[in-house]
Amino acid sequence: MKLHSGNLAWSHTNHPISAYPSLRQHLSCDCLIIGGGIGGALCAHLLADSHMDTVLIDKRTIASGSTLANTGLIQFSNDKTLTSMINTFGEKPAVRFYKMCQGAVGKLIRISQNLQQEARITPRNSLYLASSEADLSMLREEFTTLCRHHFPVEWWDRNMIAERFPFQKSGAIYSYCDGEGNPFAFVHGLIQAAAANGVSIFEQTEASGFKFLKDGVLCRAGDYTIRAKHVIFSAGYETQQFHKEKGAHLTSSFVMVTEPADHFDDWFERCLIWETARPYLYMRTTPDQRIMIGGLDEPLENDRLDEARHLHQGQVLLEKLHQLFPEKKHLQAAYAYGAVFGESRDGLPYIGPHPDYPHCYFLKGLGGNGAVYSMIAAEMITDVLTGKQRRDMDWFSLTRTSKPTPAVHRSNME
Repeated sequence: MKLHSGNLAWSHTNHPISAYPSLRQHLSCDCLIIGGGIGGALCAHLLADSHMDTVLIDKRTIASGSTLANTGLIQFSNDKTLTSMINTFGEKPAVRFYKMCQGAVGKLIRISQNLQQEARITPRNSLYLASSEADLSMLREEFTTLCRHHFPVEWWDRNMIAERFPFQKSGAIYSYCDGEGNPFAFVHGLIQAAAANGVSIFEQTEASGFKFLKDGVLCRAGDYTIRAKHVIFSAGYETQQFHKEKGAHLTSSFVMVTEPADHFDDWFERCLIWETARPYLYMRTTPDQRIMIGGLDEPLENDRLDEARHLHQGQVLLEKLHQLFPEKKHLQAAYAYGAVFGESRDGLPYIGPHPDYPHCYFLKGLGGNGAVYSMIAAEMITDVLTGKQRRDMDWFSLTRTSKPTPAVHRSNME
C-alpha cells in the first residue's frame, strides 16, 4: 500500500540517521515486532527495558511509513469528545479512556527526554476552537464535562481569543499538558535506544507468511524464518492487510508546511490549534519556525491514494492559513503531501489478541491520536507479555461489537 505522496518535511530535519541491515539468517526470539513506526518503536523500547529477547522488522526503512506523514500533535483530547464517548460507552469507561490518553501524553514526553534533542517531545497547550456559532453549545458542554472530571482546561470567550490571535472565533477550550514533536526523529531515537539495549533491528525485511505453532509463531521473511514465542503486529494502516478490521475505514488526509516565519507574536504560546468542524483543520509550529497545517480529509478513491491531489489541497490549506493569520500572507508552501489516514467507527484503537492469530497481539492506533494510542497499546502489550494482567485490554478488543466493558483479559498464548 502506498501510504503517502508529495514532498514530506520530516525526512529533511535530522541527518544522518541510523541504517539497519536486512535479515540474512534464521532467528528465534521471545517477541517479534512487525513494523518500525511509532507503535513498533515504543514496543521495542519497552520490551528492551524488560530484558525480553526481541526482534523488530520493517519492510521499508525505519519510520518511513505513516510515521513520516504524522504531524506530531500529542493531545489527550480525541476526535470523539469525552461527552460523546460518555453518551456511547458510559461514564466510567469513557473517563477512564481519556485519563489513559492524558497519562500517555506525559509518558511520551518523559520517554523522549532520554533521547537526543531533536527526538524530544516539547510540552505544548492546545486551543480547540468552535468553527461556527452552531458548534458553541457543543463545545461548552464538552468543557463542562472535562472540568467535571478534573482535566486541565479553561474556557476562552470571543474577547480572550481576540486578545491572543488575529482571528475571530466565538469560543474555545484551552487545554494544558499536551505536546508536539518530530515523529520521524522520535521513532529513530527510540529504535537507536532499543538497539543499544539488545533489540535486533532489520530493515527491508518483509513478513511474507506465518505458521502458528503450539508454542509460538514461525514467520517467513524472504529466504529466512524467525521463530517467536509472541508476535506484535504494529504495521500501522497496513495491518489491515494481515487482519482486515470491519470497524475501521481508511481515508486520505493532507498537510502543508510553510517556509520559515519571521515571528510568532500573533500566535499565543505557539499552542496547537484545532477545530470542531468535521473534517477539521489543525495546525502547529515547528522548531525551525515553520507552520504545519493539515486536514481536508476525504475518501480514498478506489482504496488508493491520489498521487497528485496534495498539490490542490496544499494550496487550499495555505489559503486557510492566510485567512487566519493575515500577517503571514507572504508565507508560501515549502512542503505539501497527502497520506492515508485510518479511523475506527467507535473512536477507540484496536489493541490485543485475536482468536484467529494465536500467540499474536495487534496494535492498531487508528484515529487522530495515533501516537497516544500507540503508547497505551505498547504499555498494555508489554505488561501482558511480561506477566502483568491488564483487564482493560478487553475495552479495545479486535472482536468487540460496540460498547467496551471492563473484563478480565484472557490470553491466547496457551
